[in-house]
Amino acid sequence: MPGKNLEFGKQAEDAAVKFLKVQGYKIIRRNYKTKFGEIDIIAEDKGVICFVEVKARHSKLFGGPGEAVSPLKQRQISKVAICYLKENNFLEHSARFDVVSLLYAQDLPEIDLIKDAFELSSDFTI
Repeated sequence: MPGKNLEFGKQAEDAAVKFLKVQGYKIIRRNYKTKFGEIDIIAEDKGVICFVEVKARHSKLFGGPGEAVSPLKQRQISKVAICYLKENNFLEHSARFDVVSLLYAQDLPEIDLIKDAFELSSDFTI
């Protein structure tokens, strides 16, 4: 089962990358990892660095894909984003957090882009 989930996740990320490119995003990096976690996609949209979380589901039985980005997950993504910004000397650069949700109820996924899905949590230190 884990292998099947990994393949599904990769398929969803590939579809999200294609979708974002059509929307005009420039993909900078995929699967950026630190000791705090991972960001699925880092992209640039009209001069703004976008940290993109990809969530995919086969149904809405347990909620939509976008609902899976919990406050805990947002906090984790925020920490990883700060690491990326520091590492690349981009702390003064505009950035935001987007979510791409994919619902595979049919053969082709229903894709939604949520720009500015959440704000940087300021109640932590790294």
